[in-house]
Amino acid sequence: MKSFFRNITFVCCLLGMTACGDDNDKIPEWPWGNKEEPAPDPEVTAKPRYVWIDAAGNFEQYANSQDNIKADLAKVKEAGFTDVIVDVRPTTGDVLFKSTAADALTKIDVWSSTGYIWAERTATWDYLQTFINEGHKLGLKVNASINTFVGGYLCPYGLGSIGMLYKDSSKKKWATVLNTANGLVNSMDLQNDEEDYGAKFLNPANNQVQEFILQILSDLAKYDLDGIVLDRCRYDDYQLMSDFSDESRTQFEVFVGESVANYPADILPAGAKEGTYATKWYKRWLAFRAKTIHDFMVKARNKVKSVNEDIRFGAYVGAWYSSYYCSGVNWASPKYDPSINNPGWASTDYKDYGYADHLDFIFLGAYAAADKIYGSGEWTMEGFCKQGHNLLQGDVPFAGGPDIGNSSGWTDGGQSAKIPNAIDACINNSDGFFVFDICHIRMYNYWQAFKTGIDAYLKSVEKK
Repeated sequence: MKSFFRNITFVCCLLGMTACGDDNDKIPEWPWGNKEEPAPDPEVTAKPRYVWIDAAGNFEQYANSQDNIKADLAKVKEAGFTDVIVDVRPTTGDVLFKSTAADALTKIDVWSSTGYIWAERTATWDYLQTFINEGHKLGLKVNASINTFVGGYLCPYGLGSIGMLYKDSSKKKWATVLNTANGLVNSMDLQNDEEDYGAKFLNPANNQVQEFILQILSDLAKYDLDGIVLDRCRYDDYQLMSDFSDESRTQFEVFVGESVANYPADILPAGAKEGTYATKWYKRWLAFRAKTIHDFMVKARNKVKSVNEDIRFGAYVGAWYSSYYCSGVNWASPKYDPSINNPGWASTDYKDYGYADHLDFIFLGAYAAADKIYGSGEWTMEGFCKQGHNLLQGDVPFAGGPDIGNSSGWTDGGQSAKIPNAIDACINNSDGFFVFDICHIRMYNYWQAFKTGIDAYLKSVEKK
């Protein structure tokens, strides 16, 4: 308050000099001068740019080399990105940070010139903390991602298996139970590595599973992170075939208020993986699954915020909303009613289980082909991002972006010319931009292409 009155006195004195002085007296210059205002910094108003750092895809590069982490983060900064998203729990379920609940990740399967091999981590330094330290030194924000409802991985080509579900046989009851053409089968009984390879998922409706994941999130939130992102917070890759465990049946019957006489036939026919069905309980089952994920997302947010309320909480999802119900997820705003345009699968209460309003940020995988950058509707990058506004209803800022290593047309590299367009299509139709994955930027030497695209975006911001 004292400084306020000093400023008032100073201004009054100057006004007195102007009013009472000689006509030839000069009006004194203000203490801060009469210089032109500096040009605004486009970074102040520019949207964030994220690069994803997959654990498996970058394991050989970073697992045992802090120097490689430092070098690549410097390139990330130079290219114009503002954030990194570091995957610290791949689909094996083991982790790359200190946790009281999950085991440390010591090896993972990677592709080499001779086929799949095990890559091992022998270093003892804290993987996540190194990214935080080095990223923050450069002014980058550091976010951590976990693959959520996963617990093991069956490798192809006879390499073997890894993860909690394989190490602890008592956890088999946590694995998803599938409604296969041959009846109900625990996914851990499917071990043909030519057909059943990939992530082994946990049952999202299992309360013990949820408590296990919440403890992992509690440990993660103790780090000095800018954000935490949940990936694969959904039902497993068998889609509508999961989960038909006893736990899910009991909870579903509570949800609908009566018993299911013919389980699971009254819900879905055996072996149904996708599509719409006219069975008695089909749409109620989809609402139940969406509610299960919604309610867990609320618990997860509360857990993270209870440890550090300043950490942003978010999720990654595929932007293909029209078919994402097969994964048991409604990532839209509860203000968006999908039953209007999708009465075949969405009940009138399906909207109530949209979880967008519980997030601080969300990433939409606009994973269209290299020749599908501009356009409208799903399966163009621009269309995915435009659709995001309608689905999210302003409840949460979102960043859309491409997969530049696995989507059609991107798998062999050589697409530098497309990257500035991908940035333009996504960042100008969403609240930010993200790209999967840094391993593809490095593999195909796309650094300059990203810098060109980001610089063009920043120049456009500067002109506004």
